[in-house]
Amino acid sequence: MRRFFSYVEITTKITSTFAFLLTVAFLLYQKYIINWKLTLIFFTSMLLFDFTTTAINNYIDTKDNNQTLHFQRRTALILIYLLFGISASLGIYLAFLTDVVVLLSGGICFLFGVFYTYGPVPISRQPLGEFLSGFFYGFLIPFILLYINMPKGTLLTLDLSYEIITFQLKVIPLLSLLLISVIPFCTTANIMLANNICDLEKDIAVKRHTLPYYIGEKSLFLFAGLYYIAYFAIIMMVVFQILSPLCLLSLLTIIFVQKNIKSFFKKQDKETTFILAVRNYVIIMGIITLLIFLSALHV
Repeated sequence: MRRFFSYVEITTKITSTFAFLLTVAFLLYQKYIINWKLTLIFFTSMLLFDFTTTAINNYIDTKDNNQTLHFQRRTALILIYLLFGISASLGIYLAFLTDVVVLLSGGICFLFGVFYTYGPVPISRQPLGEFLSGFFYGFLIPFILLYINMPKGTLLTLDLSYEIITFQLKVIPLLSLLLISVIPFCTTANIMLANNICDLEKDIAVKRHTLPYYIGEKSLFLFAGLYYIAYFAIIMMVVFQILSPLCLLSLLTIIFVQKNIKSFFKKQDKETTFILAVRNYVIIMGIITLLIFLSALHV
């Protein structure tokens, strides 16, 4: 079991888990009745597919770099198929219990998750990794979770038939979703950005042209700016009464986050300073999630 958890890098699953917990807290604060059956099916499918994408990444990277896998290659490949099959089956079951919106949004997640490191031109080798990781972890996880727990038509309505397609978006709920998604979007994207900044020289050597390759030193300013955008989103959500004023206490975390930003500006190293992006993620996401839960209890 230890080898399996190492293979799927269980410690990196904070990005999906915290995005999930943040959304659950938001649902509770907004007083929506959570359908725990659908929610647990979604969480299990989400987590297993997160395992799958990491396993695919490790399988391909060790093949290209002649590194040793945690299992024999055949066993490692079988595990990928099993994880993918179970997660996809749960996703299809969730879509069966809900509707086509979940099927389409889940299908997009699976498609991009597989081709992140697989295929002739993997997404991880392009300057899109930061945006797409932020989008899928920061936006689509909250979107699907909110959609399956909100009354039908709260966020959007999609009706398909042979003759007509009807699509409607509800502006105010969508703006709330976009604002709450800014926090996991920015903090998740920064983990990817920090990783690519630290690996820039190695990536260039293997013709992997990520975002830092194209924007150079501006990557560091983007790294800092994404955190400030996340804090600004918190302020805006309190102003528009999407979150409780209690959540403003999360702004105090900028003291620790700014310290880590300064340290990363001084040195960008995979072994010593990359972890600062992960710490910033845990600090920001952990505190805001806790405060939203407390706000829900208070209300």
